[in-house]
Amino acid sequence: MDRHVAALLAMTIRGGCAALSRVCLLLGTTLLMALPAHAADSVVPASTMPWWFWPLALFVTCFLIGIVAVPAGIGGGTLFVPIVGGFFPFHLDFVRGAGLLVALASALAAGPMLLRGGLASVRLALPLALLASISAIFGAMLGLALPPAAVQITLGLMVLGIVALMLVSKKSEIPHATRPDRLSCALGIHGIFIDGASGATNTWQAQHTPLGLLLFSGIGLLGGMFGIGAGWANVPVLNVLMGIPLKVAAGTSGLVLSLASSSASWYYLNEGAVLPMVAVPSVVGMMLGARIGARLLHILKGSVIRKMVITLLLFAGVRALLKGLGIWG
Repeated sequence: MDRHVAALLAMTIRGGCAALSRVCLLLGTTLLMALPAHAADSVVPASTMPWWFWPLALFVTCFLIGIVAVPAGIGGGTLFVPIVGGFFPFHLDFVRGAGLLVALASALAAGPMLLRGGLASVRLALPLALLASISAIFGAMLGLALPPAAVQITLGLMVLGIVALMLVSKKSEIPHATRPDRLSCALGIHGIFIDGASGATNTWQAQHTPLGLLLFSGIGLLGGMFGIGAGWANVPVLNVLMGIPLKVAAGTSGLVLSLASSSASWYYLNEGAVLPMVAVPSVVGMMLGARIGARLLHILKGSVIRKMVITLLLFAGVRALLKGLGIWG
């Protein structure tokens, strides 16, 4: 009787192991099938540099980008994608996927300091971020569906357009207050801003809120498509159109970026366009640099940062355009 029980137990164990192996094989096959189908086949083209050089270069580059991106209010992805996509030997799909995580990291690293300093408004950021997040997902789908050369050319043209926008936009530290609209009053989008540089106290109330919501939907679409976070457009819309003080607009832009970039980055992650070798050193460098940039926002002149960012974007935009056209490979 004991022998029969032992034999039955052994057969059960063998059957269970066989079933378990089939399940593991099925899961493994499913995971392999779920690996990136739309992202690039190769990560880094043939290079004479050692493997550790590029992650280290990414870390240093992103650290410097984070220092200037937060005071400029443009988000780390706006500088990251054209610079890394143009001067590093990574496929643009992986650069855009990492760019969204970089924009998210810089916004999250600077967010607590900006909120404590009164330089960001949650009431202002949430309705704008909701629409930007939804449209960013559709932008991510569109971006990965397009050929890399077309995306590179379009990215170069858009970056040069950003430079033109920054040159002609008339930003005001404290915009002239006009009558608020009904939607901003209903949502309670207002606040008090204390300027750390001058010590002046100013009250503000959002205006043209419906148009601002519409524009942020388009900004989210572009941000998800190119992986740049679109902070370059957030600040002009908040400051010029909606009448938000410049420093509050720059700080709130980071909160909007953190929500919109996170939604688009999930799609890039699902499609296999987020690679640890590219994303990890970039995110770590950006977070460290953004913390320094958040402190500089209180004391640094906006004009100095603005000129620096315009110069970097102009150079990176020309490089991306020529690379997409095959002129500067």
